[in-house]
Amino acid sequence: MDEPRTDYDVIVIGGGNAGFSAAHAAAERGRSVVLVERGTADLAGGNSYYTAGATRIGHAGLDDLIAFVEPDERHRRAEVPPYSPAEYLADLERVTEGRTHPQLARVLVNEAQDAVRWLHSLGLRYRLMYERQAYERPDGSYLFWGGLHVGNVNGGEGLIADHTRVSQQFGTEIRYDTRATKLVVEDGRVVGVDVENPDDADGKSRLYADSVIIAAGGFESNPEWREKYLGPGWRNAKVRGTPYNTGEMLAAALSVGAAMGGDWSTAHSVQWDAFTPNNESNRELTNRLTRQSYPLGIIVNREGRRFLDEGADFRNYTYAKYGEKILKQPGSVAYQIFDATLRPMLRKEEYDMPGISEVTADSIEDLGRTLDIDAEQFAATVAEYNASIDTSIPFDPNVKDSRSARVQPPKTHWATPLEAPPFYAYPVTCGITFTFGGLDGDVDGRVLNESGEPIPGLFACGEALGGLFSGNYPGGSGLAAGMVFGRRAGGLA
Repeated sequence: MDEPRTDYDVIVIGGGNAGFSAAHAAAERGRSVVLVERGTADLAGGNSYYTAGATRIGHAGLDDLIAFVEPDERHRRAEVPPYSPAEYLADLERVTEGRTHPQLARVLVNEAQDAVRWLHSLGLRYRLMYERQAYERPDGSYLFWGGLHVGNVNGGEGLIADHTRVSQQFGTEIRYDTRATKLVVEDGRVVGVDVENPDDADGKSRLYADSVIIAAGGFESNPEWREKYLGPGWRNAKVRGTPYNTGEMLAAALSVGAAMGGDWSTAHSVQWDAFTPNNESNRELTNRLTRQSYPLGIIVNREGRRFLDEGADFRNYTYAKYGEKILKQPGSVAYQIFDATLRPMLRKEEYDMPGISEVTADSIEDLGRTLDIDAEQFAATVAEYNASIDTSIPFDPNVKDSRSARVQPPKTHWATPLEAPPFYAYPVTCGITFTFGGLDGDVDGRVLNESGEPIPGLFACGEALGGLFSGNYPGGSGLAAGMVFGRRAGGLA
């Protein structure tokens, strides 16, 4: 290319939570930074825009959080159990069945709170997530559960708005509607990136920098790669977040010698509204198309049968793996079932919005017929479930109450007979959030080659950095990892 060189100290590819965190950390050091964002200004933010903003951090209880969460009159009635880094690490190791990268994991659990405090000091806003992580008790108090207590004000939309404002204050240049296509290598060092932008004279240009940080996500929006790496049927998954995470920068890094990192065969996938129109990459409804009150009821497939333990653990530790379970059911569809007693406890932001896929009936048999599933088998499933519950054990959704249904598969906690009409069904399918495989990297985000050596000038963070998660993850640890390793990469690049 013959056009004049455009030089920066740091190029960040991807304008989500991880990319912005990296950009802030670099700018804070006085580095000149350009952030390359594939989306236009009104379609930017990557997957982070579509999240609820939940961020998992270790802490010592409410007094440890007050300094950086928004004031709320409910705080005086809230009980927030401490959640230590050791508990965080144990949860991460447990849900990944020991497959988390040990060095990355230790850095994450020990630095997550400090990263939130750092971003808060720059201008990001956080709050306690009452509506998602606590149920109000009869005395008006709240008990937080599941280790996940803090989130961004206004969710993912607020997160990206705050990040964007901070980047402008730092003087970071943001190039929207700009697609990175290729890494530029000279003498074994990554020195820039080729980009495409409709405002450029020929649509193409080359940017040079001392360091390039890939924060462009995984490959969940690429149906061919999903089939190749995740397996048959994954083409049918609904893309929850950005349509731009197609793996191009992963491919670009691999082409210059980067090694694959983490588990390329699994992904974060949830129960997702099956039939609401425009149920992919919906920036208006974002996270509200998830259906995450399932631990309270039961889930059946088109045969009218249960096929998983809805109450195996707090939602935070099961929701990211149950999408795959549903993908494997007949038609890749299942139905969450509740009765009139449980219905008021469902998350209002997800179950009370207009246009939701909701089916009601005055009897279980009629509900089955309306759903066009095996109504006889469905009624038998519900009857067996109801009869198996020891109702002498108190029901308490704030704790693991051991109120189980002794059926196969069992429901370990929060089993409640479905007896009070009307009955409610919510059709769900598999919504893919992000892929767990990425690039191999060290704890500072330096991308490694097949020999385990850093590739000079190349970093990765966020979903592009593989190794932390496999098969499952603790809810809220994705945003935490983005800021922790984005900050580290930006602090070194």
